Amino acid sequence: MARHGGGRGWYGKVVGAALGVTVLAVGASVWTAQAGVEGGGTPHASASATPGGDVQPVAKTIVHASDAGARGVNITIDDGPDPAWTPQVLDVLREYEVKATFCMTGIQAQTHPDLVKDVVAAGHRLCDHSVSHDTGMDKKPEAYQKKEILDAERMITKASGGVRPMYYRAPGGAFTPYSRELAASRGMRPLGWNVDTKDFERPGTDAIVATVERELPNGPTLLFHDAGGDRSQTVEALRRVLPSLKAEGYAFGFPVR
Repeated sequence: MARHGGGRGWYGKVVGAALGVTVLAVGASVWTAQAGVEGGGTPHASASATPGGDVQPVAKTIVHASDAGARGVNITIDDGPDPAWTPQVLDVLREYEVKATFCMTGIQAQTHPDLVKDVVAAGHRLCDHSVSHDTGMDKKPEAYQKKEILDAERMITKASGGVRPMYYRAPGGAFTPYSRELAASRGMRPLGWNVDTKDFERPGTDAIVATVERELPNGPTLLFHDAGGDRSQTVEALRRVLPSLKAEGYAFGFPVR
């Protein structure tokens, strides 16, 4: 699983501000369709998401498999939400009746809470992608990793209106044993990818589509982006990839938890 996204890049302009933000923990006993969380508390095992229920820990291994089975494909969308591109991605997903997992940064979620709510309302899942998308966070102290992961969790949950992220994807794949353990203890399964479409580099729609066709045998989880610059190639690639995969007999699902 190679690193992606070109480092800290565009996030560098807002990281400093974000690190100075005091994020309020989500209030206790928030009931959501995806999971329960008690704000600021330590995680405890529970059978499932129930009104007032605690966070249920999940496996700490990095997941790639799809809950749609052997012919399943997971569409994952990173770095947003973005007011220009996330609505267009949502439109394409809606057109082809595909659900996806949106790996959001805390900064973007906090800035665009209405878009986070739109993602949830459309039936997609949320994923914690850290506060500031620091691809070098695996080299930083555990206290820094903890702040990046847990602050993003709270920011995304608050922006969504109480729906917690179900996964954690390290920026650039910069997982550590500590970050995986921490995320899993908060009910967020570490999420990898099998196919890096390279859409972040804007290689052209044809190149993005060709990468999916060539690398899909590597595994079911596809990586796209809805922020970080002009994502028109991503939107058009999805418009071609989704019906093509359906025609080939693939089903769209979510990463297993």
